[in-house]
Amino acid sequence: MTGRLSERPSPLGPWALADRADAPEHEEMEALRIAVIAPVWLPVPPPGYGGIERVVSLLVEELVARGHDVTLFAAGGSRSRARVVSVLEAPPVIGDPAAMADELFHTLSAYVHVGEFDVVHDHSGIGPALGAMLGGRPPVVHTLHGPWTPLARRFAALVHDRIHLVAISRAQALANDAVGYAAVVHNGVDLTQYSFCPDKRPYLAYVGRSSPEKGTHLAVEVAHAAGMPLKMAVKRREEAEWDYWEKMVVPLLRGDEEIHEEPPQAVKWDILAHATATLFPIDWPEPFGLVMIESMACGTPVVARPMGSVPEVVVHGRTGWWCDTLDDMVAAVRRAPALDPRDSRRWVENHFSVAAMVDGYERLYRRLVATSRLPATSRLPAAGPVPAPAKPAAGPSVPARRADAARLARTAARSGVSRERRRVVPAPEAPGAPA
Repeated sequence: MTGRLSERPSPLGPWALADRADAPEHEEMEALRIAVIAPVWLPVPPPGYGGIERVVSLLVEELVARGHDVTLFAAGGSRSRARVVSVLEAPPVIGDPAAMADELFHTLSAYVHVGEFDVVHDHSGIGPALGAMLGGRPPVVHTLHGPWTPLARRFAALVHDRIHLVAISRAQALANDAVGYAAVVHNGVDLTQYSFCPDKRPYLAYVGRSSPEKGTHLAVEVAHAAGMPLKMAVKRREEAEWDYWEKMVVPLLRGDEEIHEEPPQAVKWDILAHATATLFPIDWPEPFGLVMIESMACGTPVVARPMGSVPEVVVHGRTGWWCDTLDDMVAAVRRAPALDPRDSRRWVENHFSVAAMVDGYERLYRRLVATSRLPATSRLPAAGPVPAPAKPAAGPSVPARRADAARLARTAARSGVSRERRRVVPAPEAPGAPA
């Protein structure tokens, strides 16, 4: 109903409100040798936009802090307290004919060294195909960072019973019950980087890509209808993003909007921290939506459409609102000042901290290593020295890289062993609501 904000419970039940504040403290346990493979397209951490790379950075730094021996395979320019291996001097350019070959080279350069590790955590696009041919030794964990497109479903159907898939929200897992999941682990944020700001200013925030899926034009419409200024931190790097911006967003702009093109993190955090509310008018099944927890970490409520992960990330009527229509969003914006910013901050502290995220992955790593068919000392032999960084290359190097891929595939396939197919989405651990 237009303009009405119902007090709706989460469709996912108490699990969506599970409180992890009483999770056990970390125990002193044996350190693991962990390979973390990042996507090749941006350095870790990213200088601007790059949610996956930011999550990878937080994961790696916390694993190192807990005493694990971590090697990060990432694009050139990456920085970490872990051992960093960058076989390409700079990230490849999306759309360049050599980009796919460079991505394969980056990923292969990690997989030829799998014998040196107890567990591999792969965040790349094509890595799971290589990991699926290792026969479970060492176990390969793959986090699903994207939506369930038809191509993603087809790919996951081939590899899910040979590697260990992790969903980043229960909604993402429920969206595809044709594959098995080793765990559901929410993304986390470093709360020390987000200052809690109880004093809000009369403007709205939008942070995200310029795209119809993110509803950028709807954010402008909501701000205008609510009669409030709008501050935007927008990614418009790719051609499709600019086309959408010019056709759908520019005609709506009045000239009083404050627009930042992929600003530094400090600027983005300042925009989120002081806003009356953050607009998240998505039009797709969002797998997670990192900006929602970034906003709530600052004490700023989120006004969002209840698609994808939104109902398990935002507590309706406590840390924000779920809204079906533009009128609903305008009504929510006007009610946002009545919400207690402390509820939003506590919700993130209890559910979406870096510690909570790494706890989930660490438990999974240890379970997989403990049940691996071979002990760590009997794993595949280690590869030779890691090659020195090289500039991205095309032309004659492509056939050679393809030949390397084919040889690795034939070798791994000969020892491939499928493990039992799993279809169970992990159950909730401890229901509760924010204090």
